[in-house]
Amino acid sequence: MTDFAGRKLGLVCVLLGVGVLGAGPRMALAVEPVIALAPPGAPAEAFPAPDRPVASIISPIWASEDERRSADETGQVFSLLGIKPGMRVADVGAGSGYYTMLLARAVGPHGEVFAQDITPAYLAALKKRVLNAKLTNVRVGLGEEHDPRLPARTLDAAVLIHMYHEIAQPFALLFNLAASMKPESLVGIVDLDRPTDEHGTPPDLLRCELAAVGYREAGFHKLRGGVGYLAIFKPPMQPPAPSAITPCRSAK
Repeated sequence: MTDFAGRKLGLVCVLLGVGVLGAGPRMALAVEPVIALAPPGAPAEAFPAPDRPVASIISPIWASEDERRSADETGQVFSLLGIKPGMRVADVGAGSGYYTMLLARAVGPHGEVFAQDITPAYLAALKKRVLNAKLTNVRVGLGEEHDPRLPARTLDAAVLIHMYHEIAQPFALLFNLAASMKPESLVGIVDLDRPTDEHGTPPDLLRCELAAVGYREAGFHKLRGGVGYLAIFKPPMQPPAPSAITPCRSAK
């Protein structure tokens, strides 16, 4: 596998378009005005900054789709997270939409995928991809760095794929994301085991940062094909107050 190119972080603040599998194109959706998915959550300034470097967003992809297919990356992740028809799943930091497109098929016409990013150019391309594929169970939304702005208690699962190291305010993001998760839902994070300024996240640092916001580890798996690891967490229904969160120390 080629060395990754990093990716983009994604969170949501607004919806751009929608899409259910098999239905004909609904062109009216392509011109609908941007609408917010939910009121703002807690502000970034309420949280401590992470005590580690934050990687830059440099590309909408991590590796080529052919390479990822050959490693069965999504097959491994979907199986371990229990993704199935009818679920509502967020692809946080969707980038080019590799996961979004496959999630749409996995959850089926009765499920829903929220594809989010903070880079408008990535989202414009992804929206075209969704419309061309005639997917009507996908919502493409522009987000903020610290707040996914998703409806409360909506999600059965959320995935953050090769982008956690690019989150400038992880404590705020995790806090606000938790409000969108249903009880018994899961958050899956895929990353490489390397320093954050080298576009990865050491597993112990990841565990510490998520624990600081009340997430509980539910599984950890090294993925086949050199695509990194999948860490699975149960989100808190009542996270700690922002003032009670203590940053985790890491080697710079």
